[in-house]
Parts: sequence; structure tokens; C-alpha cells
Amino acid sequence: MKNLPMSSIVLPDSITATSKRLFWPLQIVGWLGYFILHFTTAMGDGKPLSYVSASLSVAVCGFVITSLLRLGYRRLWGLPVPLMAAAAIGLLVLATALQMKLYVTIAFSYCDDCEIRSIFGYLWYFTSTLYIILSWSGLYFGIKFALQLQQQKEAALRAQNAAHAAQIRMLRYQLNPHFLFNTLNAISTLVLDDKRDTAYRMVASLSAFLRHSLDSDPEQHVALTHEVDALNLYLGIEQVRFGERLQMAVDIEPAVRDALVPGLILQPLVENAIKHAVSKREEGGRIELIARLDDDMLDVHLRDDGPGLVDADVTSNGHARVGLANTRERLRVLFGERQRLAIRNRETGGLDVHIRLPFRVAQDA
Repeated sequence: MKNLPMSSIVLPDSITATSKRLFWPLQIVGWLGYFILHFTTAMGDGKPLSYVSASLSVAVCGFVITSLLRLGYRRLWGLPVPLMAAAAIGLLVLATALQMKLYVTIAFSYCDDCEIRSIFGYLWYFTSTLYIILSWSGLYFGIKFALQLQQQKEAALRAQNAAHAAQIRMLRYQLNPHFLFNTLNAISTLVLDDKRDTAYRMVASLSAFLRHSLDSDPEQHVALTHEVDALNLYLGIEQVRFGERLQMAVDIEPAVRDALVPGLILQPLVENAIKHAVSKREEGGRIELIARLDDDMLDVHLRDDGPGLVDADVTSNGHARVGLANTRERLRVLFGERQRLAIRNRETGGLDVHIRLPFRVAQDA
């Protein structure tokens, strides 16, 4: 995030409110501490107990002067940095001179023969007072800049989260055109073949699946059993097309039924399996969904008994490339390095898509 010039910075309401909440407690505590330190030092120098009024008066003067100085600093905040620094130094010198004058007047009222006899005396009182006012100013600007920096970090984080959410939505909704094209093409084929009842059933199944897809939030994770229910809605559409040629087996370990997974993460993988392992074979095919718990990771295998794929098939087939690449990118965005999507041919024939995710349930999210 670029550093903004001071002239372009407008303090948000949250920073202003936080500054007000912090200022007065810190102001009171700070000058109360100064009073205690000043009075105990005076007692150590042999001053009478009545000197407490002098210490209290000096602290009150400092409290009032720095409170007024704060008002001046606040008016400088929107200025360019060089101009703000010059004006702040001027206010600092003015406040120091005023505080020094009041300090000398109050302190000397308790001493009959006390007076400043040389320029070095004035310089010493000015320097010691400047140290106090400068320290106060440093704390004021330090806290102010820290609050501003925190606000900028929060704004950057919100922007990053918004971009992250938009990327997740884009990745998931990118799949819909492919799925809709295949389904609508199948419906039109059924209508042309005069299989209207079957087409009507497919339209009803498509409506149920799309309603579920649109109602779900792509940023939210769902329980694995809920994901399987959504998958069954999709399979209901494909079941109309393939009938008994499509067989689906689900084997989910009870310990992972409530495991959280990205919504509709399995649908594009099953769609690929149906396209390559079922639709191209007269006898159809079988798809298996297996989920197990492995330490603190969720292992999901999606297997079919089709002809399998070689690497060239995955990269050359457009639909497979979109579906698999999309799923892999969604997992990367959501889980970073703590995820894995591996594709391999099974020794017995067919393909095994292995997804490995951190195991979490709703109360852990």
C-alpha cells in the first residue's frame, strides 16, 4: 500500500473517536504522574509540605497548556508534512515558553531570594520545560500515527478480503457455463428425440440444482454430508441422461461427515468422471466417493473405472483443463499450501482424484 501524503489523509471517524477515548485518560494519568514526581523531588530538596500547591499548580498549568496545544496540532493534521512540521515546532516553542514562564512564576513565589541571574538560567529552565513538552508531543503524534497506520492496515485487509472473496466467486461460478451447456444440450436432444417426459424430469432436476447453487454462498464452507446432498442433486440430472449406466457409490467415514469443505467442490470432478468414464462407454461406468480422516487432514478420493487419463489428456482437453484447474485454484486460494489435489491412473483401470484438506468442523471454523 502506498504511503499517502499528509495533505491527502482524512482521519476516519473511527480514528477520531479512538483518539478522543484515549486522550483524556492518558492526559490525566500523565500529568498526575508529573505532579507526583515534581512534589516528591521537591520534598527531597527540603521544600515544605505546603509546596504541594506549587507542584499541583504547575501540573494543572501543563495540563491546560498541552490540552490547548492538542487543539493546535489537530488543526495542522491535514497540512503537507513540511508545513505541518514547521507549524508544530512553532506551537511547541510557544507552549514551552508559556509553561516555563508559569513554572518560574509559581516556583519562585515560594522562594524569597530566587531569581534567574543569567541567560544560561533561562536556557536551563527552557530546555527542561522543552523536554517535557517535547515528550508529550512525541507521544501525541506517535499515538496519532499509530492509529492512522492501524486504520490503513485494516483498510488494506478489507480490500484484500474483498478481492479474495471475488476471486472465490469467480472461480466457482466459472464452472456454471460448462455445466449448463452440457445439460441444456442434453435436454434439447431429448426433446428432438421426442422424449419429453424425460426432458421435463431433467429440467426439474436442473432447477433444483441451480436453486441450491445460487442460494449457497461460495465463500462459505459446508459439511461434507451437505456437499454430498448437493452432489446428489447434480447426479439426479445425469441419472436422467444415463439411467443404469451411471452408478455412484459413497463411502464416508462417520468421523468426517461434518468436516467442512468448499461448497460444490466435488461437482466439477464428478462431471469430468461422467464425461470420460461413463458417457463414452456403452456399458457406462461406476464412480466412487471415499472420505477418510488422516491425522488432522481430510482425505477425499473420487475414483472411476473408466479408461483413465494421461497427462496430455488433462492439458489438451479443454473441459478437463477448466474443471481441474478451477478446482485446484480454489483449493490454493482457500487453503494455501495446506492442500493437495493429485490425479493418477488406478492400477485396476480408471482414474483416482485425491483431495487432501485440513480437517475442520463447524465449531472450529
